[in-house]
Amino acid sequence: MPAKNTKVKEHLHYHKDGTLWAKGQTIDGAMTGYWEWFRKDGTKLRSGSFGNGQQIGEWTTYDKPSEAYKITTMKTNKRSDRRFVS
Repeated sequence: MPAKNTKVKEHLHYHKDGTLWAKGQTIDGAMTGYWEWFRKDGTKLRSGSFGNGQQIGEWTTYDKPSEAYKITTMKTNKRSDRRFVS
């Protein structure tokens, strides 16, 4: 059986008013790589990376002027493969 042809696709998602809500990439519909989320006024709300459709590494939450105010490190529980925040 031939290998499945996977392709990274740019993904943009919008608020109901048409402003950009999120942008990132997907592979076969799963979030992958670096993603960013935005408020309706265009300021950055959150950013981080995905691997195999799950949050990985450091995630940053931004205040209203888009300054980083919280960094969360995502960890994997190896036994259950559930994600939790440290």
